[in-house]
Amino acid sequence: MTWCLFGKPFDGGKRMDHGSQQQQQQQQQQHPAMMRLYEVQREVQSLGPQVCTFSGLKNEREYRRLERELTRLLLEVDQVDTEGRADLQGARKRAAQEVEGLLRYLEENATHPSRLAIEELSREAQRLVEQGVVEPQRAGGTAEISDELVDAVQELILKLTQVKTGGRVPLRKARYRALTRLCAVQDVIEGRTRQQTLPLPLSEDTHAAVQKINQIMVQVSGARSQLVALLMGLSGRDSCAHLSRVLTELLVELDALDVSGNAAVRNYRKQVVEEINGLLKHLDLEGEGDDTRRYDLAQNDSIRQIEAVRGRVCQLRGEVLRHCGVGDLFRPKPELQSLLTHLDQVDTARNPCIREARRRAVLEVQAVITFLDLREALICRQPCQNEPQQHRAVWMVLGSLSDLQAQVLCFEGKRADKNYILLEELLTKQLLALDAVDPQGDEMTKVARKQAVKFAQNILSYLDMKTDEWEY
Repeated sequence: MTWCLFGKPFDGGKRMDHGSQQQQQQQQQQHPAMMRLYEVQREVQSLGPQVCTFSGLKNEREYRRLERELTRLLLEVDQVDTEGRADLQGARKRAAQEVEGLLRYLEENATHPSRLAIEELSREAQRLVEQGVVEPQRAGGTAEISDELVDAVQELILKLTQVKTGGRVPLRKARYRALTRLCAVQDVIEGRTRQQTLPLPLSEDTHAAVQKINQIMVQVSGARSQLVALLMGLSGRDSCAHLSRVLTELLVELDALDVSGNAAVRNYRKQVVEEINGLLKHLDLEGEGDDTRRYDLAQNDSIRQIEAVRGRVCQLRGEVLRHCGVGDLFRPKPELQSLLTHLDQVDTARNPCIREARRRAVLEVQAVITFLDLREALICRQPCQNEPQQHRAVWMVLGSLSDLQAQVLCFEGKRADKNYILLEELLTKQLLALDAVDPQGDEMTKVARKQAVKFAQNILSYLDMKTDEWEY
């Protein structure tokens, strides 16, 4: 956020030539009041980026510091003596408005409902992890990671991805920080779950180095719980840097062991090294999120690839619908299949937002493919004379669903729109019509009705996805 002390050049109510205007501006710039306002401007320009990227809450130290500095600047602006001059009064007013704007922006983001929702989800995650991982470890036991804990963490991650930020940088940053830490915790506890299913460590009689490796494994198990506590803000004394040094020292000890000539012990040591490296990769999160490319996913390469695919799908979808409108069938299925392959190769880097973006793009491609498949099936259909009435009824519903899907594919409104409500009602009626079909023991009709029901439900889900206002 930047501001300028000068609007239109002050002319005292009289027309001045270019030279007079320059002289007037020089006098304004040299005035002590204007010089002081320029100093305030420089301080505001320094604080502006800090305010615009602050992603914390009102009770944090950084918030209080920024609020204190901006309040001080506002008081200093208010104390500038304008000597009754209109030009100085205008400059002072603009300076005050800029400082007040920063103060308002700082408070709005720290108290925004989405920011509070992120905080509440983070605290819920803290409670889960403390009860399921940290407390058993502190009590001297070993945390047994349950499927319920894994599922609960996954559910919280999905809820975080659904928090709306409205494009605000501080909210994006807060959501990204919460997600990266919770995804790291998910990775650690899932690794712990996998380890619980591994065979017991090798017997110490196998090799002289096994005893040392087993001791290191015990330390690694403790470090895992310590890492989870650090990621969730549940460890006040330790730091990521300290834990990183401890784990690095364990790697050095493992590297110094002589395990030559015994493949089993060598593989055992390799597993332990991989465990440690898996923990170390999560210890660089203290500065995570400072780079806007991290949390502003519009700049992310994977998102750009996904968006490029979505753009092409939009073009193909338009061509398909245009040809259907004139009774023709445009068949770009090979290209659509290649787009699915491309999406499958997009690197999500375990980022749930990118995973969700890719999933939605896949659904968009699949929606066009299923539309083409059904259209083609309807065109090629040649019913026999003795076709059961109930089977014909299913095909009639499928014909109606195909027409409705064409409308859904080109729908670009919101859930409050009349067209959305109408489409939802019409699709529900088709489901009721399918429910009324009695197969009368005919297996082919049973299969066809089941497929038609699934098809109708997929169209409803796709319509719902198009209107849920999801964002990266």
